[in-house]
Amino acid sequence: MGNFNIYDKAIMIPAILIAFAFHEFAHAFVADKLGDDTPRYEGRLTLNPANHIEPVGFLMIIIFGFGWAKPVRTNPSAYRNYYRDDFWVSIAGPIANFLTSILFTIIFAFFLKYVDINMSQNSAINVFYDMINEVITLNVLLGFFNLLPIPGFDGFHALKDLFRGGLNNIEEKLWQIRPLLLIGAVYFAGNIISAPANLVIRWLSNIVNLIVFS
Repeated sequence: MGNFNIYDKAIMIPAILIAFAFHEFAHAFVADKLGDDTPRYEGRLTLNPANHIEPVGFLMIIIFGFGWAKPVRTNPSAYRNYYRDDFWVSIAGPIANFLTSILFTIIFAFFLKYVDINMSQNSAINVFYDMINEVITLNVLLGFFNLLPIPGFDGFHALKDLFRGGLNNIEEKLWQIRPLLLIGAVYFAGNIISAPANLVIRWLSNIVNLIVFS
């Protein structure tokens, strides 16, 4: 967990709001497009973070680095093709996080290209710089974290759809030890997702260099 650095926690807040909002909106948007109007009626077809934040989960991620948003409720029976459509709804959240990281990387690059950040450490420009950087990093990490094959995570839900329900028996057994799996995810996920996350971040850095030095 590290030290509780007020500045670091403060710049995390907008990053968390953005990451959670885009992630949950993506689930809702894809479900709606595939025939399920449940998210629409529950007010989830919005990028307003207030509609997606779960207070306890929000505080947990700020304090402990592990938290959650308000899940988007769906009705898969409304889909035309159950497993195919449910799969796309499941992975829409992580994909949205990766796309959000690309969007803010482009913003970050043009920011570096045209704004002089060689100012005082407490300047608004440098705070903005740190916030964008946090948005990029958090979205990459959240995208990969949600793809972990743990019951309740998007990754496991997508696997269930790929196997057309063939993992139901395994899921029932895994739910019995889910608390242990979550603890393991909190403490060991960094080692699991660090390699692909670093690869994506290096690729995003190349985008920055391409824009800044072009």
